[in-house]
Amino acid sequence: MTAVAGTIEEVRAAVRKARAAGHRVGLVPTMGTLHAGHVSLIRAARNETGFVVVSIFVNPAQFGPGEDYETYPRPLEEDLEVCRAEGVDLAFAPDASEMYPSGFATTVHMTGMTEKMCGAARPGHFDGVSTVVAKLFGIVEPDAAYFGEKDAQQLAVVRRMVRDLNVPVEIRGCSLVRDADGLATSSRNAYLSADERQRALVLHRALAGARQRISDGERDAKRIADEVRRQIADTGGVNLEYVAVVDPDSLEDLTEIGNQVLVAVAARVGSARLIDNVLLRGLRDRGGKGRKKTC
Repeated sequence: MTAVAGTIEEVRAAVRKARAAGHRVGLVPTMGTLHAGHVSLIRAARNETGFVVVSIFVNPAQFGPGEDYETYPRPLEEDLEVCRAEGVDLAFAPDASEMYPSGFATTVHMTGMTEKMCGAARPGHFDGVSTVVAKLFGIVEPDAAYFGEKDAQQLAVVRRMVRDLNVPVEIRGCSLVRDADGLATSSRNAYLSADERQRALVLHRALAGARQRISDGERDAKRIADEVRRQIADTGGVNLEYVAVVDPDSLEDLTEIGNQVLVAVAARVGSARLIDNVLLRGLRDRGGKGRKKTC
């Protein structure tokens, strides 16, 4: 049975009880509209901890002017059904006023990793992400927190924040999940028409091509990026925002691909802003083929 909490004190009381019973606590932070990607995180937390908390909060601090905060889907009852089906112990679904009460004046700001890629198009976005994640860590005090590798920049930022601020939380990155047609799972996929969805599949095709070229031995980062851009440009109705070939931990741009690489893209298709990536680690260890890090 999944308990539902709307206040910070309710969460803290439930976590204290779980710890008194000897359980490790796992946290899955979400903005709701739970899909297969979220379910994979919940299952990883369920496998590795004894008490699973899922936060469901559309965080206003990470939306910029003109973005889709007001229209972002909020199907709370459906999300709670997913939580119940997956054996979540506690769903934390606060109001914005609970997380950001009157007079709230603190922001977690990081330099260097947040101004590029998604941060270039969404100034302030990662301040909002870092602030709400720091608050959730302070509220739940989890032993481990679970994030999807689809949001690769977010994952890298959270890992750096935890390291820099000495937060005692293990950050677990779980593999990107795709729908049957190859599109990366996302709450924003619901914005796509049938035709737009078909166009959006070029993102996965271009990234799969990059993965193959790297596996075949290509190490020139610019050539990889140029080929991804070319493939996407050949599909109408897909407005490319960026292609990045970077180190997955530091997000530093690569000239030559070494032992690990993240190839990430963002594009607008219709009203939806979509992100996708391929992540390869251990390239030297596996004869160039690489492997994905999973939960």
